[in-house]
Amino acid sequence: MPDLPGTEHHPHARAALGAALKPGGSPSHAYLFHGPAGSGKRTAARAFAAALLAEGAADPAGVRTRVEHGTHPDLTWVVPSGAHEMLVGDVAEPVVAAATLTPFESARRVFVLEQADALIEQAANKLLKTLEEPAPFVHLILLTDRPGEVLPTIRSRCQLVRFDALPPGELADRVGRPGVAPEQAAACARLALGDGERALELALGDGPALRAGGEAFARAALAGAVADAAPWRGLLEVRGARGERAVAEVRARLEEELELVPKRERKRVENEYEQRIRRTRRRVETDALDLGLQLSSLWLRDVACVAWGAQELVHHVDRAAALTEDAAGRDPQRLRAGVELVEQTRRRLRSNVTEELALETLAYRLEALLT
Repeated sequence: MPDLPGTEHHPHARAALGAALKPGGSPSHAYLFHGPAGSGKRTAARAFAAALLAEGAADPAGVRTRVEHGTHPDLTWVVPSGAHEMLVGDVAEPVVAAATLTPFESARRVFVLEQADALIEQAANKLLKTLEEPAPFVHLILLTDRPGEVLPTIRSRCQLVRFDALPPGELADRVGRPGVAPEQAAACARLALGDGERALELALGDGPALRAGGEAFARAALAGAVADAAPWRGLLEVRGARGERAVAEVRARLEEELELVPKRERKRVENEYEQRIRRTRRRVETDALDLGLQLSSLWLRDVACVAWGAQELVHHVDRAAALTEDAAGRDPQRLRAGVELVEQTRRRLRSNVTEELALETLAYRLEALLT
């Protein structure tokens, strides 16, 4: 079986894909690679695509090199053009129409679609016929970090290939490569709960600010200082900044598209983008607050671990002194109840609630419980 980079830590994926590549094996026409972000799905998809396209080729090494560089004519790699949305235009011509054409040089054509959970319903419907009745030379590889959000009509037509969360040590090594301090890298790896991309997110950019905001939110409640600290403000500040960046990206894409469409179509395109901007801002800002609250929840959980004498289980390994300070004289059962309060608010954020009011209410409820 060919070596498949990206599957080293994933025995299920290695077994499923290896069986397809053995002599006499029968690769499926559609796969859904699912697992935490950063677990190796993208790397494995490129390696698997290279193996499929290299089979029977006169120069297999050359095929793999071109696949690695994204220049093989029989490989199509699709990422959502909308911010966090896979639109009809992303699949109509590049996948659905192209899948009816014979390969350029290989015996196969391979299509890789990132973020399959981002397929809007119209795009998914467009893709269904290709998934149901593909040409014999067509193979589709769909990737997702959120298998539960992939439309059932799509998921049921694919062979599922599972990628497990990477061990914290492996994630810490990855996070440390850009120069992140070892203790900080270890903490981000643990706090990411197996999500490789999230581990990097927490270590770089505004990740440290989000970590600080999540910690400050929990510690203000523990200290009985909610009224003075107003700890929700730090989380809202990071949320707003992320929302603005996401909107700026969508607006830049709008400007590019407006240069290509006829004048009579511009109003329609602008209206479509305004709707997309609203959805994008809401999604990005809610995700930022959700992560901030998860970090608050993990802080309370770590304080409980220290109170129980289980310091080896904490995630905030770079904040041991602060955790010890917060754990002094604490009732772990109350801390557990505090974790549940935070988790309830995280669930509420997915509905149409006033986020600032939800955070403020949570802060005071936590303070009343923990002090």
